[in-house]
Amino acid sequence: MSVFPIGTVAAVCHAANRALQTAIGDPRPSADIPEPWERAATEASIRAVLAGATPEELHDAWCALKVDDGWRYGPRRDPVTRTHPCLVPYDDLPEAERRKDALFHAIVRVLAGP
Repeated sequence: MSVFPIGTVAAVCHAANRALQTAIGDPRPSADIPEPWERAATEASIRAVLAGATPEELHDAWCALKVDDGWRYGPRRDPVTRTHPCLVPYDDLPEAERRKDALFHAIVRVLAGP
């Protein structure tokens, strides 16, 4: 049983991700309230964590969603050409990106876990 509703956990995850991206020098323009597709993806990831997914498995699922949506690896994130530097195996991610995945995982476990 979750201590907080999944929507609340998703909002905290979204805010933490934005703050961490800014802290590591990769700020992204993002609304305070995520788009419906973004909220759905976050909630799916929360459910995956609660079902036992690891940060690596979350990354693999994110990569699959991006590739299915037409994205591919590129040296910089570009929504026009649909390239992203994080479309690599988990072990090849920069340390800051792996920590971002671990932060998401920890927030979910603390706020929504049993």
